Amino acid sequence: MKLRIAFLQLLPGETLAGQLDKGIKACREAKAKGADIALFPEMWSDGYRLPQDPDVLRRLAVCKDGSFVQAFAMLAAELEMAIGITFLEKHEPSPLNSVVIFDRRGKEILHYSKVHICAFDDEKVLSGGEDFHTADLEYAGGTVRIGSMICFDREFPESARILMLKGAELILAPNACPMEINRLSALRTRAYENMAAIATCNYPEGQPDCNGHSTLFDGVPWLPDEPGVRDMCVFEASGDPGVYTADLDLDQLRKHRAEDVMGAKYRRPGTYSALLSN
Repeated sequence: MKLRIAFLQLLPGETLAGQLDKGIKACREAKAKGADIALFPEMWSDGYRLPQDPDVLRRLAVCKDGSFVQAFAMLAAELEMAIGITFLEKHEPSPLNSVVIFDRRGKEILHYSKVHICAFDDEKVLSGGEDFHTADLEYAGGTVRIGSMICFDREFPESARILMLKGAELILAPNACPMEINRLSALRTRAYENMAAIATCNYPEGQPDCNGHSTLFDGVPWLPDEPGVRDMCVFEASGDPGVYTADLDLDQLRKHRAEDVMGAKYRRPGTYSALLSN
């Protein structure tokens, strides 16, 4: 049982119409490559532009139920392929950094807004999300429990841990930053400790402060019938723009989750009270 993920590692355009056109073409290419789900990099609607003037920022924001986002709902139904579309979302008092997952019938199954905004930098003009969500994604090969975290969220172990506790097998992670060894190590750790796959889609080289290297960590550090350990990174893109695909072996992941000791199996929540302190 395998799920094919498409990473739309694209350079953005200058306008919302350009983003829509480029995004639709990339999704069609992903479908032609056999993808079950296509994932965009962070805040695709405006190419991760964050003007600091609140009025300019609001003009860039789009509604979840507006024509830009809903075009991908219709496209998902047409292509019979799930799509994770990212966007600067209209919201008061400030916009949100959001992703919506449409299933292969065009139905919205997950809407997540970035909880850990980079308030020390340009994202200080945004509002933050308030919770992490999971959903069952049905695709041609079966069903997988998904969740999402966005870019800086990955630096907080609690993000992936909450998603794991809510049943996530696959965490979809739109991104907009340089994916260097330390950030990749953080993703590897989140996958390892939660026995969960993590698919990250980044902007390519040529986008400011980005370098491509979208990845899939499958969450399986060893196999019971093979000696030693294996690399959980089963896919890493180059820095070049493109539509890349990688397969996640869900049977292998589920066997590991059933038989190994990580995840929730030996947690002692009663000793973690400091985590609940403000």
